[in-house]
Amino acid sequence: MDQIKIGKFIAQMRKEQSLTQKQLADLAGISDKTVSKWETGRGLPEVSLMVPLCDILKISVNELLSGERLTDSDYKKRAEENMMDLVREREENRKKIALAVIVCALTMLSGVTIILLTGLLEMDTWLRILLLVISLIVIAGGIGVTAVLDMSAGTFECKHCGTRFVPTPGAYISAPHTITKRKLKCPACGEISYCRKRLTH
Repeated sequence: MDQIKIGKFIAQMRKEQSLTQKQLADLAGISDKTVSKWETGRGLPEVSLMVPLCDILKISVNELLSGERLTDSDYKKRAEENMMDLVREREENRKKIALAVIVCALTMLSGVTIILLTGLLEMDTWLRILLLVISLIVIAGGIGVTAVLDMSAGTFECKHCGTRFVPTPGAYISAPHTITKRKLKCPACGEISYCRKRLTH
């Protein structure tokens, strides 16, 4: 889906309804920052907001996801394309997460193995230090690759306002987390909470 196109379409439909970003935000129960984010193509409305948003803008969900008004002949074709895009995005993100888990496991195993070998085998001190440095680089690199893959696989959803967003690398890496949630600051409402991982935008 083309977020820029969808954002421009939301802005166009909002103006056709003679609404400001603030008025649309109030009607949808969200912040005007969230509306601005949509209209500039930096995010998409979450699934639970799509139907109310479309009712306010007097468009269909299919038109929203297509980023344009649709004729009757185009409607079914676009609905199928939009559904396939969502399925494809979810599958690609699942693969990224699986790859992230594999990369993390392999690099941790490699790093720990090197550390154990340096402690168990007879070798010169300089070689022991070199192997320890290499093991730390392997572990750090694996964690970095895992973080990049996981960050690019979907979004995080704010439990306060429902906005879906991709955190900055610094916020992502430093945030406390569980398997499916990460403690992040929402760019829309500013609340800090455990945001749930979502496989779609």
